[in-house]
Amino acid sequence: MVNVYEGVASNKRRSALIIILFSIFVALVAYFIGQALNYYYGYNPSGLGMVGLALIISGITSYFSYYYSDKIILGLSSARPADKRQDFMFYTVAENLSLATGLPMPKLYVVEDTALNAFATGRDPEHAVICATTGLLSKLNRTELEGVIGHEMSHVGNYDIRLMSVVTVMVGIVTLMADWLLRSRFYGSSRDNDDDKGNAGAIFMVVGIILALLSPLIAQLVQLALSRRREFLADASSVKITRQPSGLISALKKLEADKEPLEVANKATAHLFIVNPFHLDDPDAKKSAISTFANLFNTHPPIADRLKALESMS
Repeated sequence: MVNVYEGVASNKRRSALIIILFSIFVALVAYFIGQALNYYYGYNPSGLGMVGLALIISGITSYFSYYYSDKIILGLSSARPADKRQDFMFYTVAENLSLATGLPMPKLYVVEDTALNAFATGRDPEHAVICATTGLLSKLNRTELEGVIGHEMSHVGNYDIRLMSVVTVMVGIVTLMADWLLRSRFYGSSRDNDDDKGNAGAIFMVVGIILALLSPLIAQLVQLALSRRREFLADASSVKITRQPSGLISALKKLEADKEPLEVANKATAHLFIVNPFHLDDPDAKKSAISTFANLFNTHPPIADRLKALESMS
């Protein structure tokens, strides 16, 4: 049996380790690809200067996505503002948990869809939004809904949107630089290299090309791994807030049993929901090398694994 506080601390440590290792990986990739570009073109601005350019481009696109994420996602989801009378339980649960956590009351929205799901977005606790489907609000009891809303408020309190935005910038840097190097090899023309720099430059070029081919995939896998780890953290944090694992456990079982896909969801927003809105989990699937490999590309950990982690908490 794992103490809930130990569970939260363990998940935070694992997330921190992933971020540290990923930062080191991005720095190494940027260095080697930058040096390869420098060798290829023969002047510094096309080498490590490319890191700065990639950071600017990736940062600008991620900034707009981060800053306006709530408006963009709510628009895509066709959500309506929650009404205190019509959505009384949703409103009062969020209000009580807001008081319990000390977080500002988030804006509440409802998606008219019978599928069971919910998500949180917003750049910080002061601009947080929690959205739930009518199916979720009608089929969960109050204790179960507290578990779900506690999970979403934990995403807000843990600054997961901000963290994933930073990770997106790092992934963007790796992807852009890899693309530039590969395009330069296929469409560009290199300078005549000096003999004294040829050997070292050739090594950088070979390593750079290998990293350009592999690093975008590795970066995406790390991003997805961190997304899954933050789901575990939000589950543990929800139990810490509500003091009753049974609520979230029961809610996740109902969400797992619901096979209706969420019509307003798309690949760009799927990672935000409490469970995969396309319901790709197969609870009856046997563990195998193929299923384990497939899970590496999921934004959410299998619900069975989340239930196992929650059932081990006290």
